[in-house]
Amino acid sequence: MREPLASTVRIARRAGGLTADPRRVPEEVPVAFSVSGTTHAVMMASPADLEDFAVGFCLTEGIAGSAADVEAVETVDLGEGVELRLTLAAPAARAFEARRRRLAGPVGCGLCGIESIEEALRGVRDVADNRLALDAAGVVRAVRALAERQPLHRATGAVHAAGFYRPGEGLVAAREDVGRHNALDKLAGALARGGQDGAGGAVVVTSRVSVEMVQKAAAIGAPIVVAVSAPTALALRTAEAAGMTLVALVRGEEFDIFTRPERIDPGADRHVA
Repeated sequence: MREPLASTVRIARRAGGLTADPRRVPEEVPVAFSVSGTTHAVMMASPADLEDFAVGFCLTEGIAGSAADVEAVETVDLGEGVELRLTLAAPAARAFEARRRRLAGPVGCGLCGIESIEEALRGVRDVADNRLALDAAGVVRAVRALAERQPLHRATGAVHAAGFYRPGEGLVAAREDVGRHNALDKLAGALARGGQDGAGGAVVVTSRVSVEMVQKAAAIGAPIVVAVSAPTALALRTAEAAGMTLVALVRGEEFDIFTRPERIDPGADRHVA
């Protein structure tokens, strides 16, 4: 397994002077997902928790319906990058092949054509019936707990994190990566491989909330997303359509609730301007 951290020397300007100091930086490598001998996707990622990454990517991208659909993950270090060779169970493998043929347009590019637009804006799992609730203290605890579970970020200041907060238990899982989507995929894989039900807690992220983050959180089954940064308009529309509560811009004990506020007890009188 590759180390997720490297060392360099930087010239630091401090107190009006210059000094040469060591600095830890995160590794970033191309990680290729190969299914049935064919490369499906290549992501720039941190070389850690790669089996979680493989399983989580398959789940959040609809390649697999459960962790059991990913029968094996072989990690192959190719020097310039890492290849994750996935073996899918027969039903999932057949569905993947059918999907791959459908997305391969006339120019042989799976990212071209109307199919890829539909894929990008795919529907998400409906979590509206989930009655999970958090109080204001729980929102604050979730973000603080995630901050304490980010060793790579403490060392480098350059990676994202995703965690899973279960009321009454605290933060039960956390993963880091240079990519925010990757961190969430790794979290999804860790939960699935550990047999944890994503419907029983909230996803907590350090990044802005794009539509992909909402799609992936919904695939996990989480009815609440708590974010340190802000959401996009499309993320809000997607969260609302999925019945998901989206809490963002958590700063200390202050935060904004953008969708489905009934799941959050703000712990204060509500005032309408």
